[in-house]
Amino acid sequence: MNIYEQDLGRNAANFVALSPVSFVERSAEVFSDLEAVVHGARRYSWRQTRNRSARLAAALAAFGVGRGTTVSVMLHNTPEMVEAHYAVPALNAVLNTLNTRLDAALIAWQMNHCEAAVLLTDRELAPTVAEALRILREEHGRTPVVVDVCDSEFVGSGERIGAHEYEALLASHAPLARLAGPQDEWDAIAISYTSGTTGDPKGVVTHHRGAYLNAVCNAATWTMPHFPRYLWTLPMFHCNGWCFPWTIALLGGTHICLRKVEAQAIFDAMRNERVDHYCAAPIVHNLLIAAPQAMRAGIAQKVRAMVAGAAPPAAMIEGMARIGFDITHVYGLTEVYGPASVTIKRNSWAEESIAEQTRLNGRQGVRYALEEGMTVMNAASMREVPADGETIGEIMFRGNIVMTGYLKNAKATDEAFAGGWFHTGDLAVIEPDRYVKIKDRSKDIIISGGENISSLEVEDALYRHAAVLACAVVARPDPKWGETPIAFVELKPGAQVAASELVAHCKQLLAGYKVPREIRFEAIPKTSTGKIQKFQLREKARQAVTDQETR
Repeated sequence: MNIYEQDLGRNAANFVALSPVSFVERSAEVFSDLEAVVHGARRYSWRQTRNRSARLAAALAAFGVGRGTTVSVMLHNTPEMVEAHYAVPALNAVLNTLNTRLDAALIAWQMNHCEAAVLLTDRELAPTVAEALRILREEHGRTPVVVDVCDSEFVGSGERIGAHEYEALLASHAPLARLAGPQDEWDAIAISYTSGTTGDPKGVVTHHRGAYLNAVCNAATWTMPHFPRYLWTLPMFHCNGWCFPWTIALLGGTHICLRKVEAQAIFDAMRNERVDHYCAAPIVHNLLIAAPQAMRAGIAQKVRAMVAGAAPPAAMIEGMARIGFDITHVYGLTEVYGPASVTIKRNSWAEESIAEQTRLNGRQGVRYALEEGMTVMNAASMREVPADGETIGEIMFRGNIVMTGYLKNAKATDEAFAGGWFHTGDLAVIEPDRYVKIKDRSKDIIISGGENISSLEVEDALYRHAAVLACAVVARPDPKWGETPIAFVELKPGAQVAASELVAHCKQLLAGYKVPREIRFEAIPKTSTGKIQKFQLREKARQAVTDQETR
């Protein structure tokens, strides 16, 4: 024992486990009278939001919820969803935010896998949830306590399916004296499920320490001021809203809730509630860019947007600049709590051409300040690739803002952490300034005649056509070349363009072998967070070839 270990141990005065729950208590203490949540006619101060969350925590505790108990929520971006993010971790329980677009079978599978003891569910989603609960009961023998949320902004007649109603439950319990959090910051705070495009989804377990640090990183990365007015265009069920429920608590800001993501509703909220920050996938930003200019009338404040969820096309970055929104590009995955890297804009970039600024801002950037490592490696040798902008490897992370692992899946956890780094599956290069640029997902690279084609590069070319609202490029089996690109395209409202015109447009921007051999105009399948489901499109492309061969 050295001299610095003698009589200098941890105690209640000098050590507290890190948990974002502490941000809620602080804002209730020092910003108690300031607005915390806005949802239609409902407005709650930080004192009220803390007390509502503490009442929910008391009610859950009465149901037996405690350390390691899973509480599932099937909610839109409403005050109740915010309160769940504060109440459940306060009990050292585990929050499981369910995707509101899942089918009943998958809801039941996830709730069974994480052994959910309680479910908070929006009345609008009752038909699907009722079926999920039936499956959960009959096939898995589980009967969680169900609490119905009757949202004031829901217009409809959704039935009640639970034994308890949310507001009545809160009214029947005195608030806990304190939202305490865990004794051990390594304890699980949440479980979030991956999309499961190649089999059963994986349950990503995250801890209090990581959620605390990433919430702080969000504020530092975005240089957010105190009291931001944050619009919930990003689903809170997606990576716990990228940890922003806790970031807003850290800063004493205001949650502007949004039940439905529609251009008119977004612009109305920006205008009426003076929104200055929001996050979204590229598809939502494109929706705003394509909206009539009249919708943006009266928005005088500076609006700052964060984009992630998919690599943003250059046309989107240019479009955001045109409408006057300041865009920050971040990159991450569920396994790293949402965003874990950022394209930090250097002052010198302002002197570059618009085209070069767009290129620079379109990169995935550098690691968050509190993420200990991010690089691009050769996955076989586990050596970093040269910073030459050409050598492709796999993006990897390490540090405190990395998941604990996959629930009940030791094999997948070991594979993900092989070599002491988290393997993302995203292929990228390191440019000479050490900024990372994604080339593609490993499974989305198209290999045509032995040449690698980045689907993102082809999509970026398509997005530069004025008529294109959304697009996705995947591999189509080809007897000669092995694979060739096929593009699925959605056009902007009122736009018309022929496939031949888009092909000619691409030929001006791409090498011949990268140009799509076929273009289909049809709706592109997306998740509720705006991610394009390429696995469905790949299957369509394969099936089309099979159908042709059997004719």
